[in-house]
Amino acid sequence: MFLIDSHCHIDCLNYKDKHKNINDVINKAINNDVKYILAISTTLSNFVNMKKRILQKKNIAFSCGIHPLEINNDYDSNELINLASDDSVIALGETGLDYYYRTDNIKLQQISFRQHIRIGSQLKKPVIIHTRKSTKDTLKILKEEQVGECGGILHSFTEDEQTAKALLDLGLYISFSGILTFHNSENIRKVARMIPLDRILIETDSPYLTPVPYRGQENQPAYVKNIALFLAKIRNIDIEEVARATTKNFCNLFNLKIKHD
Repeated sequence: MFLIDSHCHIDCLNYKDKHKNINDVINKAINNDVKYILAISTTLSNFVNMKKRILQKKNIAFSCGIHPLEINNDYDSNELINLASDDSVIALGETGLDYYYRTDNIKLQQISFRQHIRIGSQLKKPVIIHTRKSTKDTLKILKEEQVGECGGILHSFTEDEQTAKALLDLGLYISFSGILTFHNSENIRKVARMIPLDRILIETDSPYLTPVPYRGQENQPAYVKNIALFLAKIRNIDIEEVARATTKNFCNLFNLKIKHD
């Protein structure tokens, strides 16, 4: 079986008490059939440091971008273009809008979001999209910037069925995190049952959003298998089918040829 963690903040894991190093995290993931990881950046300096720390590994790819909660006035779009042009970078982001935690920089968030999509289209690299309490503006910007030209993922989906349909109409993929397994997430499970299997991805968002049965512990890429198992259960299919579909979807979106069994 070959599973992919499509969204992990791998540099933020606990390397003091829980993991010896990056290789330890990777080996734990591989032992749980998670054999490829997309490492997500939240700032440009975070990307540079993460890339130096991880170096080049055949089973880790990178995104490059600035999270909406990290946007400030010294944001440099030219630096983003330069860094995102690296061959190890397969995606732009994490980008998007977050009106839950920050409303003081909404205009700047919107400008940055548009720039990430434009750079994604320029470089032919999909965008990793974050949205919270900002669905209307998120969909508006995605449509106006013609996100279909680069493609992308709405990561850690927590929206409703109507939003899911709008995202699918834009040609986007939808990714489910450990939130899918939470007891109070039936509305998200309803969407996960409805979405065509060829448009679904799975992720941990490590070290956050740890799935059942590991709630209360730090999340890690190995736990994406628990999300796959849960998705298989609620869709009444085998986990092998989930693994095949989500791996194929990831490769299709990012135009990757990953040898998998």
